[in-house]
Amino acid sequence: MPRTEPASLDRTPRADAAPGPEAVPLFPATAPPDAPGRKGSGGRPPRRKGRWLLAAALLLLLGGFWYYRSANTVRPADAYTSAAAAAGDIEESVLATGILKPVRFVAVGAQASGRLLKMHVKLGQVVKAGDLIAEIDDLTQQNALRTAEADLANMRAQREEKQVTLKYAELTLARQTRMLTQTITSQADYETAASTVGTTRAQIAALDAQIASAEVAVETARVNLGYTRITAPTDGTILALVTQEGQTVNASQSAPTIAILGDVGTMTVRTEISEADVVKVKPGQAVYFTILGAPDQPYHATLESIEPAPESVKSDSSFSSTSTASSSSSSSSSSTSSAIYYNGVFNVPNPDGKLRTYMTAEVHIVLGSAKGVLTIPAAALGTVAADGSYAVQVIKSDGTLEPRTVTIGLNDKVTAEVKSGLKAGERVVTGRRSASGAATQQGGPPPPPGM
Repeated sequence: MPRTEPASLDRTPRADAAPGPEAVPLFPATAPPDAPGRKGSGGRPPRRKGRWLLAAALLLLLGGFWYYRSANTVRPADAYTSAAAAAGDIEESVLATGILKPVRFVAVGAQASGRLLKMHVKLGQVVKAGDLIAEIDDLTQQNALRTAEADLANMRAQREEKQVTLKYAELTLARQTRMLTQTITSQADYETAASTVGTTRAQIAALDAQIASAEVAVETARVNLGYTRITAPTDGTILALVTQEGQTVNASQSAPTIAILGDVGTMTVRTEISEADVVKVKPGQAVYFTILGAPDQPYHATLESIEPAPESVKSDSSFSSTSTASSSSSSSSSSTSSAIYYNGVFNVPNPDGKLRTYMTAEVHIVLGSAKGVLTIPAAALGTVAADGSYAVQVIKSDGTLEPRTVTIGLNDKVTAEVKSGLKAGERVVTGRRSASGAATQQGGPPPPPGM
């Protein structure tokens, strides 16, 4: 008897079935597991896919390690700063400080005592030699001149009187001589007449000497009177008025200064050269200087002389007669402990008057100069050898360092002239980089790589 399926197991929807609520299966349908040999949904066997993922991870790991090594690997040249040897101009000079003064710098003083009646000049006025600067009350000097002239007139009058007396004495002597030959007069009268002539002549000679002295006194009084009129001793400009109208000056001990006069058409520069540099300079070398107000405008001149002793020699107590051995020793020790400077002197024209008295000059004394020569920074120079050559470190194309010996010419402490040992474009080490990346100037050649 044939078996029939229960109607409840027939899941095929029937066309004639009445519509009803949708049936929800109790268990969702799941795909059967892949059978052996079948491909997954990605189209690649699972084992091959895992191998590719592992290879990609290894490649990423190796790439990261290589990037880390390359980022943290520093070439020897990267630890230093450098500069290329290149053509340039260089000048080696001695730097010094100087003071400007007029070529003729005069303190106009008073040689007469008294009250300053009138000042005839103003500050900054240009005067010629002989121009009146000031007048001092001359009443005392005029009285002295009148007295001297009166004394001279008295001496001359006395001489004329003695001259008349001498003439009468000579006539008396002549008469006594005739009478003596005729035995009319006595020998005593004759001798008296002769004595009178001789005495009168001596008195006239004495008066001549007194007259000469009186004439000197008159001349002195006249000169003293002239001292009350203070005049310019030379051409120049009034730089300072020290004494004012109404002041009393006393010239008995020293000449008080009335005004300061200077010829500012030409200025003298006295520059202080240190004892370390004075052995390098000599008269005839070119110099140029600038002033604080115009640092970009150099003034050129030629060094004319170098003073043989420093200024401190003027205050050396060993030249004082009252100094003791202890003070002399103290002065010597203080002189040796302080800096020693020698004055270099040169003149410079000042037609426009821009250079003023007591200005400060930054002076460069040129020892040598060259144009268009091969140069490197002076910081690249290492130790100096006995023959005068220097050690430098040259950066090669692969970033390694090559020790090199170079011959240096001019060196201004910033740039050095290369005579031999380098070619244009070659880079040399100038300093060492710190851990933060900042550059520090080297104090000698860098150590070999790896140390």
